[in-house]
Amino acid sequence: MPIWKQPVTLGPLPVEDAQFPIPGTIGAHIGLRITEIGEDYLRGTMPVDGRTRQPYGRLHGGASCVLAEELGSIAASLCTDPSQVFTVGLEINANHIRAATQGTVTGTARPLHLGRATQVWEIRIEDEQNRLVCISRLTMAVVSLKEGRPA
Repeated sequence: MPIWKQPVTLGPLPVEDAQFPIPGTIGAHIGLRITEIGEDYLRGTMPVDGRTRQPYGRLHGGASCVLAEELGSIAASLCTDPSQVFTVGLEINANHIRAATQGTVTGTARPLHLGRATQVWEIRIEDEQNRLVCISRLTMAVVSLKEGRPA
């Protein structure tokens, strides 16, 4: 059963139909593309290029964290009613497992907990050979629009 509270298209998403990333945001800057929305996951890609590499030519750990937070944040917001609440990041951690130096990495966000006041997401980032590059956990607060505090 789908976890989404907002209308989404399940299956591969044409880029032109994706609502994210919003132009002028960090997701757009790093080249994030939402590629798929499943019943309980959101998937997106990011290039390993001059925007996302560190000086040694490897994918920057901060770029992996940005990808993880963008995917988890988008997914978290799709699991809520935007007329009642919004979601914001509380904490992110990441373990960088393998270096990526070129191509594209793919992140997949899946919920570990979808609560009334918090959500916890696991984001796996893999290279083009499906090898784990980074594993991240993102905790989101669910904030009431009325009160401006956690729901």
